[in-house]
Amino acid sequence: QNTRVVAQACERLSNFAIDVDNDPSDKSSECEWVWATFDQLSGRQVYEIIALREKVFVVEQNCVYLDCDGKDPSCWHLSLWIHGSNGQHIIAGCMRVLPAGLRFAELSIGRVVVAPEHRKKGYGKLLMQEALKRIRDNFGNVPVRVSAQCYLKRFYMELGFNPDSEEYLEDEIPHIEMIRPV
Repeated sequence: QNTRVVAQACERLSNFAIDVDNDPSDKSSECEWVWATFDQLSGRQVYEIIALREKVFVVEQNCVYLDCDGKDPSCWHLSLWIHGSNGQHIIAGCMRVLPAGLRFAELSIGRVVVAPEHRKKGYGKLLMQEALKRIRDNFGNVPVRVSAQCYLKRFYMELGFNPDSEEYLEDEIPHIEMIRPV
């Protein structure tokens, strides 16, 4: 029964791909990165990050859950901003880096999201590559864990992550733990 529920949910979520098949190498010139602790983020940046996460995780994926889980103040946040046609910076994607011991024994990445209007452009891969670089630069060569939505397993494997659990439901969405070893 649980396996069938997981399979049905994976099929439903397959429409929400991050950027699995695109090469991001030509995107770096149009991007601006913000790497900051929660307290270093501006009010506008926090608003845009939370709004994007709610837009995708709550509304698009039809998953009612409490996004503000008390962990953000202890995390580093990486957000990707692109230049809009009116000269303003628009958030294209974001994630948080959780210190070891906050959710998992290892340092972990969570809340990885690319705005629907910016998918299939390589931003998801670019976001993950930048996060792994920032982790290495700030925390050294450490293992990194993710609780990945199952439909993104191949995406994370291409970034060096290996499955490290059975599939499970988290907020009624199929997930799998994955680890990127040292």
